[in-house]
Amino acid sequence: MEQVQNAKMMNVAFLVYDQVEMLDLNGPLDVFVKANVIRPGSYNSYTVGRTKDAVFAEANTMSIIPAYDIHTCPEPDMIVVPGANPEQIMNLLQDTEFEETALEWVKNKYKSGTEIFTVCTGSMLLSNTGILANYDITTHSMLIDTLEKYNPESNVKRGVRYVDQGQLITTAGITAGIDAALYLIGKHYGQEMVDTIIELFEYQQKK
Repeated sequence: MEQVQNAKMMNVAFLVYDQVEMLDLNGPLDVFVKANVIRPGSYNSYTVGRTKDAVFAEANTMSIIPAYDIHTCPEPDMIVVPGANPEQIMNLLQDTEFEETALEWVKNKYKSGTEIFTVCTGSMLLSNTGILANYDITTHSMLIDTLEKYNPESNVKRGVRYVDQGQLITTAGITAGIDAALYLIGKHYGQEMVDTIIELFEYQQKK
């Protein structure tokens, strides 16, 4: 029997914003939700927006009302930053209001010890925060060169599914977020829980 490393419930905050990529968000979210079903009290997962106003998912397919805003959410142990299409990411990097609210919140929580887990182009979204400096990082192949250009103090990794640097974990494109979330479940609670979630998902992991 593998030893449980996490006995305390972990608060996992999922940042949502306009045009967020749905599988970037929902893939890892469902992994943590399923883990909490298997082991109640292991993870408290919730969405957080800059405000509690609804935001639209990619291509305006649906609206998402965050459970909390950045001022009212439970203190996170981990923040998950999903990605969006490259054009939206580059627009948000020029959005002063978004930078000074949502991304400043992520930055401040990181400085206080919160783990940061970016999915896909979510790592690119943190390029102006200083969080990525001096880490090995990755992102979706479509933005990998841009990530390197914007983060000269980081070591950008190619051809990997995810990179674990302790307080920061970054992933390649979209479905890699599921793989990294499963990896984190294994890190916290062991392979048996991971195998159970994979079975529930009927998921074929990319090796």
